[in-house]
Amino acid sequence: MSIPKRLALVSFLVIAAIAVAGWSWRGRTQAAASSPSGAAILYYVDPMHPAYRSDRPGTAPDCGMRLEPVYADSGRSGARAHPADGAIRVAADTQRLVGVRAQPVEKTSTTATLRLYGRVAADETRSYRVNAGIDGYIGAISTVTTGSRVENGEWLATLVAPDAATPIQAYLVALDAYERGTPRPSDVPGLVDAGLQQATDRLLAFGMSRAQIAEIKRTRVVQSAIRIASPAAGFAIARSVTAGEKIASGQELFRIADLRRVWILADLVGRDAAFVRAGTIADVAVPERGLTRRAAVSRAVPPQFDAATQSARLRLEADNPDAALRPDMLVDVRLGVALPPAIAVPTDALLESGLSARVFVERADGAFEARDVQTGWRFGDRVEIVRGLAAGDRVVTSGAFLLDSESRLRRDAAAAPPPVP
Repeated sequence: MSIPKRLALVSFLVIAAIAVAGWSWRGRTQAAASSPSGAAILYYVDPMHPAYRSDRPGTAPDCGMRLEPVYADSGRSGARAHPADGAIRVAADTQRLVGVRAQPVEKTSTTATLRLYGRVAADETRSYRVNAGIDGYIGAISTVTTGSRVENGEWLATLVAPDAATPIQAYLVALDAYERGTPRPSDVPGLVDAGLQQATDRLLAFGMSRAQIAEIKRTRVVQSAIRIASPAAGFAIARSVTAGEKIASGQELFRIADLRRVWILADLVGRDAAFVRAGTIADVAVPERGLTRRAAVSRAVPPQFDAATQSARLRLEADNPDAALRPDMLVDVRLGVALPPAIAVPTDALLESGLSARVFVERADGAFEARDVQTGWRFGDRVEIVRGLAAGDRVVTSGAFLLDSESRLRRDAAAAPPPVP
């Protein structure tokens, strides 16, 4: 084949390729020039960045996503804004595809479960501080330490107090006078009895047990040591002395707690305290130990405000016969509460941004409109709507975030400048 013929053949092929490409481009442009409903396409936007506009189809330069058309009726991708008020219309098949669902709301009463973190504390009415009532020093001390189980009257320590000799002698004198029955002035009956009681009370105030006082009464021996005994059966929850330590009057030596009944202290936040009722039964659990107890909200003490945590401190009372619950043990508390009649929606239906909250409501004409609401209590996956909804309103409970995204995209697209030709 000669060179002129080859050049003619190449020129023909190039012209044919250009013609085919032009026909294909015109076909795609004409096919995209209108929406399925016949509305004209105004421009194309990047679905990830609606501020980007183009007057022709293609892909976004930053993310590579396919540009979406914006029609003359402001619709896009099967969801179109209502021409009058900006509500969003979504075709039924599109709703099923993306999972948009709505359901009516009603004002009803319901119950909820409060899940709280609690801490075990000794019952203050069953806790005993063992104090020294006179100066001295610890001559001997038992093996009782923090956490030890003790019995009522069990020896804890011996306090050597030389100054106790005089009060013991006074007790013996009063005891001797009482037993002889003299002197007893006829005009002051019971004078000797009162003197003996006063001497006995003084020894008790020193920390002496009644058993030791009974021993002194039997032996008539003046002792210089006071045997410190446990005032009740329970557990030692604190030990503050060591052998040989100098002790001042009023100093705490031991702290004993009867743990057969304990308190559970839990913090309530927000409006939760308003729904708690005295006597309500709660489940208290220590998951790590597989331990479960039943506790009741205290009838004597309502929730108290705690300035440190800015919350309400709730007290529950629990039987603890095996002393499995110990002070400062952390527990989980599940407390059932009755809520007053209210309109409530699932948390998935609520869209919050800063201090504002809104939901999407399905109107009678099938369009979805955003509506600002005011919220109240929150329990589990339900939120009270104080203002903004009425009984019978159909609220979007699934897919609300998709409608919200669509609404935001439209606002951003409307605010963006027109494409530069």
